[in-house]
Amino acid sequence: MINWQVIGQLISLGIIVLVGPAVIVLLSLRKGNL
Repeated sequence: MINWQVIGQLISLGIIVLVGPAVIVLLSLRKGNL
């Protein structure tokens, strides 16, 4: 059987890992432009 809770946690963790640095880069670029 598939454990959807674990899969959901892994997906959410992956999204956070991928989006986190992107948000930091965007914020740093905006501050640099200002």
